Order: sequence, then structure tokens, then C-alpha cells
Amino acid sequence: MKRKRFDKRELLTRVLVGVIGFALLLGMRLYAVQGRSVYEATRTTGVEYETARVLEVLEDDTQVNPDVENVLVGTQKLELELTSGRYTGDQVTVRNYLSPYFSIHAEPGMTLSVRVLTTGDNQYDVSVYNYERTPWLLIFVGFFLLVLMIVGGRQGISAVFGLLFTMGGVIFALLPLLVQRGWQPVPTTLLVVALTMFVSYVFIGGLHTKSMVAALGSFGGVLLAGLFAFIAGRIVHISGLNMDEAESLLLTAADGGLKVKGLLICGILIAAEGAIMDISMSVASAVDELHAVNPQLSSRELFRSGMNIGRDAMGTMANTLVLAFAGTGLNTMLLIYAYDASFEQLMNAEFLSMELIRAIAGSLGMILAVPLVAFLSAHILKRKQTV
Repeated sequence: MKRKRFDKRELLTRVLVGVIGFALLLGMRLYAVQGRSVYEATRTTGVEYETARVLEVLEDDTQVNPDVENVLVGTQKLELELTSGRYTGDQVTVRNYLSPYFSIHAEPGMTLSVRVLTTGDNQYDVSVYNYERTPWLLIFVGFFLLVLMIVGGRQGISAVFGLLFTMGGVIFALLPLLVQRGWQPVPTTLLVVALTMFVSYVFIGGLHTKSMVAALGSFGGVLLAGLFAFIAGRIVHISGLNMDEAESLLLTAADGGLKVKGLLICGILIAAEGAIMDISMSVASAVDELHAVNPQLSSRELFRSGMNIGRDAMGTMANTLVLAFAGTGLNTMLLIYAYDASFEQLMNAEFLSMELIRAIAGSLGMILAVPLVAFLSAHILKRKQTV
């Protein structure tokens, strides 16, 4: 079988949809941040986070604490050279305090992230904030994208653009619209999800029937996941106000109008999007291929085949979603177990309720997307055949 190649028209379509999509994200971004009040450190006051190179460790009184998994504790006296910010090139001497919960052990030549507190004109204090991780994290991201493009070929390159667009939609459009403009969280999230789904599917599969059916089915699955989360949250009295970050978010809401209550559902919609898109595209592609190989198959037969394929995938996908949510809350579950919490206490803990709702909502959205995509694919393909 010959490999499918992009023709010029299809490539132009993908590029055009990508340009329009990025233009929409840029427009939403510019609208959201218009008139935004930004915190800036003045020449005389303010806190900034910069980088500094360790020139010399003048004193090192650290020692291993055998009671806390051999973590280094104690103090260091460091000679640092600031390598970014307004004080670049300045050399300062700082004390670095190491504890079981904050153990940043400095060595000569190492680059650190530092906190610079300006207290007056050219007067400032420097303290160690953390290891400088930015370069390595960017390398890890670049490595992941490179592997995706090498292994996936042209489809991998398309997937990279889809991934970048999705992350851009969340970071550069959704977040400022919620924080700066105070838009309603759930409708705004659904808007961004719909846009990122459509553009991602076009990047990956082109502007074809299977891609558009997968997009419709995915969006339907996300809607169903959100609907279940909303109903379940009302029944067990769980909302965004139960989240750990709620107090800090409420302080932010006082400034920008951020609405906190719907954020739990928004997180579920975003978390479920990837898994639902995955299984929807698998079912849509399979039904489309079956129809191409045997156009004589009826819509019922195509639907049945799509369901069989979806059933094979949904078990592992549901497992993936549940384990992903469990993994994020592993530390809290360990803490609950260590304190020997009773079944009654555990089942009524807000943490467990939220994680269960997240996992069930995402899995339900993915499962219900299978018959929706299979039905739409089968009937739309047969209708196109008869036209």
C-alpha cells in the first residue's frame, strides 16, 4: 500500500487553518491583557527573580541528616555573581540555609535562581531561591518534540503544531481571559477547547470527514464529561471552592473578577480533552478506512465495527485517565493512609471526592464519545456516498 502524501491543496488548507487559529488566539490574548495592571519592580522597591553564578563557597557547614533520608542540612556562605537583571555583573555574598524541605546545595560554577529584594536606590538583598532548572526543562521539551517528529514523520510534525497550538490556547488565551477579564470559566473553557480541537484535528488529519467527525464527537464527549462533573459536584457539594488553591484564587478574584466556582469543571474539561481526542480519532479513522476498503458496508455495519474498535481501546484509556488522576494525588493518599484514616473519613474527604469526580467524568466523556463518533462516522460517510 502506498503511503499517503500531502497534496498542495491539503497542505495549503492546514497552513491556512493554522494561521487563522493562531490569529484568533492572538486576538483573544490581546483583548484579554488590554489595560492589564502588571506588577513591576521600581528602581527603589520590589522583588525580582534572577540568575546568579556561584563563584566560591566561602563556608560550608552542611551535614547529612540521617533522620530525613540523608538530606543535607545546615548553612553555606556563597560568593555569587548576578548574571541577569538590572544588577548583572554585581558580586554579592549570601547565606544559603538548607533544611529538609529546602535543600539547595550550591557548588562552585553552578547557576542558581535567586530572589533579589530591592529596598532602596541601588540597595538590595539577595537570597537563594532554587536551582536554575529552565535550560534543562527547555532541553527536555525540545527532546520530546524532536522524538515526536522523528518517529511520527510528517504526522509527528503536524502533531507538534497541534500540541503547541493547544498549549498556546490554554496559556495565552484561556488563563488571561479568566483572570484579567473575569469571563465565565466553563463557557470560556469550552470555547478554547472547541477551537484547539478543531485546529489540532486539521493539523493531524486534514480538513476531511473523519477529522471533522472526530472533532464533533470529541467535543460531545467533553460536554458530557463536564455535565456529569457539574451534576455530581452539586450532589456531593463539591466546587472550585474546595480546591487547595481556592484561598489564593479568591484573593486574585478580588482584583480581576476571576470566578472560582467553575474552575473544577474547567480542569476536568481540559484534562479529559486529550484522551477523548485520542479515542475519537482512532474510531473515526477506523470507520473511514473500513468504508474506503468496502463501500458496500451499511451504516449499521460501520457503526458496529466502530463500536468494536472503540471497546478495545476504551478499557485501557479509562485506566490511563484514572491512574493519571491518582498519580497527581499520590502524596495526599499516602498521607491519609499513614494517619490510618477510617473508611468514613476517607470517603467524605473533599480531596477524594474531587479526584473521583475528575476520574469518572473524564472516563465517562471518553466512553460516551465512542458511540457518538461511530454513529456520526457511519451515517455521514454513507450519506456522502449516496449524494
